[in-house]
Amino acid sequence: MRSKIVIAAAGVALLLAGGVGVVLHQHSYDMREERVTIGALDGVLAKPDRVDGPVGLVVFVHGDGPVNATHDGFYRPIWEAFARAGYASLSWNKPGVAGSAGNWLHQSMEDRADEVTGAVEWARSRADIDGHRIGLWGASQAGWVMPKVAVRVPDLAFVIAVSPAVNWLEQGRYHLLARLHAEGASPAEITAATERSDMMRRLLRAGATYGEYRRQPGADANITADRWTFLTKNHLADATADLTASRVPVLLLLGGRDINVDVADTEAVYRKTTPILEVRRYPDATHSMIPHAVEDSTVRMTTTALFTPRSLFTDGFLADQRQYLETRPA
Repeated sequence: MRSKIVIAAAGVALLLAGGVGVVLHQHSYDMREERVTIGALDGVLAKPDRVDGPVGLVVFVHGDGPVNATHDGFYRPIWEAFARAGYASLSWNKPGVAGSAGNWLHQSMEDRADEVTGAVEWARSRADIDGHRIGLWGASQAGWVMPKVAVRVPDLAFVIAVSPAVNWLEQGRYHLLARLHAEGASPAEITAATERSDMMRRLLRAGATYGEYRRQPGADANITADRWTFLTKNHLADATADLTASRVPVLLLLGGRDINVDVADTEAVYRKTTPILEVRRYPDATHSMIPHAVEDSTVRMTTTALFTPRSLFTDGFLADQRQYLETRPA
């Protein structure tokens, strides 16, 4: 979900250049943010402004990358929609990001599920949170984390799954080929990229060290030792068994222009495994739930995120989630 999101840097530059009043108004959200600490992690609890008594809670589960609690502001329009439905939102800096202890690249999906389960327990200890109305929201890589948590915490109220994949290796191959086709790669380039991917898979399957990988012709210089550790721990991830074991209701949100995840495969697996399922499809949305034409233009991404951040998302994305929460049982 991090692709091309440059809210913070662009915002500072344009704030200094002018349009201060418009920008400040657009980034004033109908909620209250509270800085919190969950174990060794620094986070944010965004609560509705005008609600008496305990509120429901949506616990955010990040996708890939060094994501901070607000995802550089990307989450705030979503939090506001949830606040208007009477729900708080809880999110935190990944380990090693913005002061949180640890290193997120040393985590397995089991480790991440432990982290989220601990956050749910932390939330249930608070008097301002209704422990019977706690659910999860997660995007992309969170698709391997949330089903594990739903098995461990079977009384979760719901899961909102945005662009989740099911099988790590299948998702990786789909993304590789979809990206190459989108870039207009030649058949020879596609073959070479596929062979490099196969080489990496063989080494991962054999338990090779990072040094052994780097000595291979065609090794990707952008893969660091930490990233190799992350891949060795997670390349066999598959959500099917956890999805089958869970009985937590799921709202599945899929974009028709997603080149990261095979959304048809994801939907088929969720329909087969998830007994209480609602699906929303957004034909022109990318993996980040942004209209394709907006995400494809750095200028449009930057100006939309700065001046009209709520319209950054594809039509219906915020409203559908708000309505879903408003219809959850009390």
